Formats: sequence, structure tokens, C-alpha cells
Amino acid sequence: MAENSYKYVRKPWEFDYIGATKEELFKRYGTSEKGLSHDDATKRIGAYGHNEIAAKDKRGKLSIFTSQLTSPLVVILVVASVIAGFLGDPTDMAIIIAIILINAVLGFYQEFKSERALAELKKYISFKAKVIRDGRETEIDVRDLVPGDITILEIGDIVPADIRLIDVHELATDESAITGESFPVNKSAGPLELKNSLPSQQANMAFMGTVISNGVGKGIVVATREKTEFGRTANILSAREPPTDFQTNIKKFGRFLIKVILILTILVFASNALLGKGVIESSLFALALAVGITPELLPIIITISLSSGAMRLAKKRVIVKRLVAIEGLGNMDILCTDKTGTLTENKITLEGYINAAGQKSDTALRYALLCNSVILEKGRAEGNVIDAAIWKHADAKKELLSGYKKIEEVEFEYVRRRMGVIVEKDEKRIYICKGAPESIFAICDFVEEGSTKVPIGARAKELEKRFEELSTRGFRVIAVASKDIERKEDYTEADETGLTFNGLLYFLDPPKGTTLSAIKSFKNLGVELKLLTGDNELVTREVCKEVGLDVKGQIILGSELEKMDEEQFAKAIFENNIFARVVPEQKFKIVEGLTKQGHIVGFLGDGVNDAPALKMADVGITVDSAVDVAKDSADIILLQKGLMVIAEGIKEGRRTFGNIMKYILNTISANFGNMFTLTISSFALPFIPLLPSQILLNNLISDGPLMTISTDRVDEDYLHKPKKWNIRAISHFMVFFGLISTVFDLVTMAVMWILTAGNVALFRTAWFLESVLSEIVITFVIRTRRSFWKSRPSKMLIYSSIIGIMLSISIIYLPFGSLFEFEGLSLPMLVITALILLAYFMLAEMTKKIFYKKYEL
Repeated sequence: MAENSYKYVRKPWEFDYIGATKEELFKRYGTSEKGLSHDDATKRIGAYGHNEIAAKDKRGKLSIFTSQLTSPLVVILVVASVIAGFLGDPTDMAIIIAIILINAVLGFYQEFKSERALAELKKYISFKAKVIRDGRETEIDVRDLVPGDITILEIGDIVPADIRLIDVHELATDESAITGESFPVNKSAGPLELKNSLPSQQANMAFMGTVISNGVGKGIVVATREKTEFGRTANILSAREPPTDFQTNIKKFGRFLIKVILILTILVFASNALLGKGVIESSLFALALAVGITPELLPIIITISLSSGAMRLAKKRVIVKRLVAIEGLGNMDILCTDKTGTLTENKITLEGYINAAGQKSDTALRYALLCNSVILEKGRAEGNVIDAAIWKHADAKKELLSGYKKIEEVEFEYVRRRMGVIVEKDEKRIYICKGAPESIFAICDFVEEGSTKVPIGARAKELEKRFEELSTRGFRVIAVASKDIERKEDYTEADETGLTFNGLLYFLDPPKGTTLSAIKSFKNLGVELKLLTGDNELVTREVCKEVGLDVKGQIILGSELEKMDEEQFAKAIFENNIFARVVPEQKFKIVEGLTKQGHIVGFLGDGVNDAPALKMADVGITVDSAVDVAKDSADIILLQKGLMVIAEGIKEGRRTFGNIMKYILNTISANFGNMFTLTISSFALPFIPLLPSQILLNNLISDGPLMTISTDRVDEDYLHKPKKWNIRAISHFMVFFGLISTVFDLVTMAVMWILTAGNVALFRTAWFLESVLSEIVITFVIRTRRSFWKSRPSKMLIYSSIIGIMLSISIIYLPFGSLFEFEGLSLPMLVITALILLAYFMLAEMTKKIFYKKYEL
């Protein structure tokens, strides 16, 4: 595995700011309590640059637009348009050129939007920062921050750079943008002995892009721009977006078509020219056939199908930003997702409060309310989510606080992992502590039992076991303890001895009610879920158990991934499905690794930290409430976060892909059959069997009904597993059904040659009609793997096919039919044509079962 930039491995000569004292930091960065001077800060901007994310390898609009015209399929269409114009058909040429331009514009928009993602990152950090300059507190633009600046952080602030904290008061940060951890992280100011640590372990650091959720703090800027954790995310985001599986396979299909067209066109030209039918006439005929086999409506069929799918998805509260993502959504076989807000509600709730005996304890709740850091504003509890959850749960029990008065507070410290408060009631003072259970157990000498207290003694083991049981069940646990204390002027952490254990409070981010059924839907759809979360493995395991997500293999920790080489990493992400305590680049590398293994990967995320993985995935999915950079990096935005919405989207994507494949299979097999027929007939007939204009008209009429293919129904069993482009199977389909078409074309030719007694115009008219009608009616065989009568087509497809049939018959009898040198057919010839078509339909219906037993499409 490549070096993970989110795990910053410090070089031997680099400064260890995490383990440094305040004095060492001041000396290293040339600053002091008074901050930098204005002149010094200006010089440092010149040395370090402005604190903003620089765009890399930015492409111009012209470069993006011209890149849309390099696809093999586009090259085919350009050549086809020139040929159409050369053959005297400016309308067909105009249609093809219009299709090319429309798709180039759509592709330009899709790529240009990725260039805006980096601009959104810049906007995200475009705000003011509070600093000390020249000994005075002042506000500056965040882009003017430099290493060495003394920065002040308050509740609600977005951290403007990577800052080594030197002074904190109950400071906590929401680091979900960096680590994915849903709970706030309490911060400390002292040095820590850590080497090659992850951001989640660096308690004396505040990282750019995180949010101050509680308290205040002060620190020294140690990193700006791309050297911050946030900036490393931006570096990944600035890389060019990889092509999706759909785009890659469209190019493969285009190259395949080029080979087929070149081989058959040369063969047709050579056979006619060598048989003395004229070089010019043979050239025009071969070029017309090249246009005929080219599925020139494929881009517009794709656009119509994807647009129709996007409209249907919008009704299901799924907004598609990038049309080709619909194919990826339908065909993906792995979805990587976070736990918070997807499997769970992302609402921390207090589930219970118990004493040492495991019984409900109002005393534990009362003391947790008193030893609390929330700020009450307009009836709402703002601040630390744990403390806010306690207040929300106890809203109807405020009488528990009656008569208590808060005297003093001993702030939370990371090393202690607890906070203290001194309260007074009835002239008696009580010291209350609340914090991590291990921290509270260490300062308790007694345990509360009813109205008395007993020595903790052997009960300590029992308390630890109860704490472990709750943790194993997925709860976040805190403990409270207290003691009576004498009156004095000042209280400190030195008073935290000889306390009495009062109880445990346990919290949960509850699973969504729809998650269980959604996970079943994913299993039925053949999509594997892989969970990538910043939360700990105990909580993750319990949530998976509750929602029915089986753990495949074992839960892999981010720290374990760090130690793996490339081969071990690839094996781990393939064999396991739950990854806990992972950092952003690990999510990115997991998605990248799965993609390299040939999977079509979807990724669901909504934070700044998720943007690189959103961009790397075949389908990036986010929610409407996500940060701007996540929404701009994503392909699909959910108006309602949840797996069930995505499951519905997958079904719609598969319907869209199925209908596009119907057009490809129908057109390529029919066109191949026609070309093969014409190649063989060239050796038997003394004239060219169809005029170039008749070939182009054939192509135009037969493609008409297929313009409505996007409205067609898709069989339910087609939705049960992911589909992939299979160029080999497509080529076999082309040959298999093309040869069936050729057999009946040759039968038609033989019969019509006899019936027309050598009348060339009548012969061409009969074969033109059979060729057009066969392509229209065969659609109803090809559109389903079932027997055709067991799969109901859409009304639009039926109506458009009827119109195509009527048009192809009537055009040979109308006055302007003479423009194409048609002659009216007799009733017996029409009946014979109908019988040949019926036989063709029935044979194709019977033989398709043979084909589908061998090939998956």
C-alpha cells in the first residue's frame, strides 16, 4: 500500500510540534504570546504563500471541449456525416453533426463541473480568523494566516489552518470532516508523546476545516495550504477524475465498431468492384453501407434514456448531476458507505442511566445535568452533543436540579478525560465529576448503594465488566461520581480524590428504521455493502448486528490497513466488508483498490473528507445537506439520506442500462446481417441490391421506433444482479442474430428475384421493405430474455413500431417514393413478405434461448 498522506510520517530532521512544549513552539516559529508583528507576517506570506488551496493542472474550457471529440464512436460519426453529405443527404449529415455537438456540450459540462470542486474548497475556507498581531487581538482574512500566527478559537468557528493548541478551556472539535468520527473530540494543550500518529490521536491539534463545538482555545499555526490535513484532501481532489466504467466501455465498443465497419466495408467494395460493377458505384455503395451499420443514433438514444431515467429518479428524491452516473448506479456491485446518518439516524440519544447494581438512577442523571457544559439558548441546549443529549433526554425532569446552585467549574482536560463542577444545596457543597469510565473509576474509593456508600474494593471489577458490556453492545458510555467537600476559595483537580461512584450513562446513535429492509434489498440486488467509518469497532459491530449487516471476515481497523503492503491491502478490502477508525485517504484508497479489481463502486459520503473518494468512485453519492465540495464532487445527490433511496436508484439505473442495450443489440445485429447479405448477394446479382439512398432511408425508418426504447419496461429478473458491458457477448450476439437475419434476407431475395422476373426496381423495393420491417419486428424478440408474450412492451414502443411499419409500406406507394426508385408491390408479394417475417420472428424467438444459455447480457 502506498504511503498514506493522512498519516504524516515525520522525517528525522523535522520539528515535532505535537510533542513540543509551549516554549519550544515559540522558539521554533519565532513568535510569542504577543503574536507576530505585521511586518513579520507580511514577510512570511512571501515565504509560505497565502493560506489557500492552489489549483493544479487546471485545464482551459477549449481543452475540455476538444477532449470530448476524441472518442472512437465520435470519430465513426464524423466520418459517417461526411459520407452522408458526399452521398447527397445533407439532412442526415446535419442530424449526425447535431448529435455530435449536443453530446460534446454535455460532456464538456460534466468535466467542467469537476474543475469547480476545487473552487468550492477555496470558498469553504474563505472567512475571517482571530489572531494576535503586535500584541493585540484582531481579525484578518484567513488567506493571510502564516505559520507562527497565534490564533484564537471559539465555539462555532471553523478552524482556519492546522493549529497546535497551547491553551484550552473545555475545547472540543467536530472532526467528522477529517476523521469521520461522529462524536466531538475533547482537546488538550500539553505535549503528547506520539510518533507517526493519525489525526484522531492528536489531541493537542485543531485541524483546518473542523468546527469548534465547545469551549475556547488558543494555538500556534503550524501548517497552512496543502501541508494541512485539509489541503491533502484538496490535492487528491485536484487530480483528474477517472473515466467511469460506462465511459470506458463506450470507447471499447467504438473501437470494436471501427474494426467491424472497416472489414465489412472493404469486403463489400472489393467484391463489387472485382465483379465489374464500377469503382465509383461500388465505392458509393460500400460507403452507404458504412453509414448503415453505424448506430448513429446511439449517442442520442443514450442521452434520451439517461435523461428519462434522471426524471424518474427525481420523482424518487434522487437528483442526477452527471447522466452517465445512472449507468454506474445500476451496474455497481459494491457500495461503500459511512455508518453515521446512513445506517443510523445521526442523532446522539441518551439511552439509559444506571447505578452500580444496574438499576435506573436519578442521581446519576441529576449529577450529569449539573456537571454539564451546554449553553441554553431560547430553550435549546447548544454545545457538546453528549451534554446536549443529556439535557434533551431530561427535559421533563428539570425538577431534579431544584435547589442546586453552581459554584465553580474545573474544566475538562484530555489527560484527565473528565470535568468537574462544585455545586451547593442546603448549605452543603458537592464536588461532581463526569467523564470516561476508566478515568472516573480511578478516583473513586466508594460505591453508592441506596442511601449509603460502601468501599469500592472488589466492586471495581464488576463496574469495569458492566462498562465493557455496554461498550460491546455499541453504546458510548460516561460515568459520574461525587463527594461532599468543604467550603474554600478555589477548587482544582487535586480535589478529585476519594469520590463515590454514582452511575453510568450510555448513549447511542440509533439505527434507521428502514435500514434492515434496505440491506435486504441490496442483497436481492446483488450489491455488496462495505462500511467505512471513523467510529470505533465496538459501536460499529453492534450497529451492524442491529441492522442485519453481516460481518464478512473481520472488522479491519485503519491502523491495521496502515501496516499492510499493496498485496495485503488488496486482499483485505476484497475479503472483508467492515472497516472502522479509517481516515479519509484510507476511504479513498479502498474505493480506488476495489475499482482496480474490476468492481463498479459506489461511494456515499457527505463531508469534506469524503470528497476524494466521491470523485474516485464510479458513482459518487451524497446528500442535499452535505458540504458544497462534497456535492460538487458527487454524481448523484439524495434529497433523503438512506440506503432504501439508493436501492430504488439502482433499479432505475438497471432499467436504463437494459433499454440502451436493447438498442445496441437490435441495431448492430440487424445492420451486420444486412451488410453480410449484401456482400454475399454481390456475387450472385448483376446489380447493386440496394441504392445508397435506399440504405439511408432504411436506416432512418428502422431507427425511428427505437427512439422510444427508453420508455420500455424491463423484466423484473433483469434487475436482480449487476450488469456489465460484455463486448465479446455483444459481438457474438451480432454474428448469431445477424446470420439469422441474413438467411431470411437471402430467402427473400431468391423469392423476389423469381416473382419480379428480373425487374431490378421491384426487386429492390421488396427487399427494402423486408429489411425495414424485419428490424422493427425483431425488436420485440430481442427486448426480453423471456418468451415475447410473457414480457409486455411499453405502449410508446408499440405505437411507434406500428407507425414505422405503416410508413415503410406506404412510402413505396406514395408519389415521392419514386425519388427512391420504388415500385408498388402486389398483394401476393406483400403476403409472402409477411410470411417470411413471421418465420424469421419465430426462429429468432426459439434460438434466443440457446444464445442466452451461453452468454450473459
